[in-house]
Amino acid sequence: MRVIAGTHRGRRLRRPQGMDLRPTSDRVREALFSILGNRLPHCKFLDLYAGTGAIAIEALSRGASHVTCVESGPTALTLLRQNMLDCGMTHRLTVHAKTVKQFFSKPDYWCGPYDIIFADPPYALTEELPSLFTQTPITDLVSDDSWLIIEHAEKTVLPNTLGSGVQLRCYRYGDTVLSLYAFSDGARS
Repeated sequence: MRVIAGTHRGRRLRRPQGMDLRPTSDRVREALFSILGNRLPHCKFLDLYAGTGAIAIEALSRGASHVTCVESGPTALTLLRQNMLDCGMTHRLTVHAKTVKQFFSKPDYWCGPYDIIFADPPYALTEELPSLFTQTPITDLVSDDSWLIIEHAEKTVLPNTLGSGVQLRCYRYGDTVLSLYAFSDGARS
């Protein structure tokens, strides 16, 4: 697993041994950052279910000003922290060793509003996201033109709206889908 582009292009990242974690494949990661394009420079990025930190590191490498990672798994947290130290990116990163549900319940944890939110939950937890975005007052979580991208299994069907976010498009890569939602200024109220 390597950083694809930016200031840390080609840097090797520590990866999990065994199948406890399911890192985003290089193909899907490259597609994700192609979708995000010029939104990355100087953005505030939230990485939910951050895993090894590969997405967070890629976002920072491509110019994000700050990334907040939320991860509760001990193995993933260890890898995430090691990868961030190896890349020297700890000063532009906040890690919350919490579940996403705990993070959403405490706005004091938020370093938002965020311009980009990426969620790659364990496929069994994908169903929890719609309720989190619907039940949580997110005016301090999202900026005026935020994007939310959820990575999920092709067989999982997500709603057309998540709270005030409206689904714009789905991108399919084999059995993996990236669902893109947009939050506009009018939709935040």
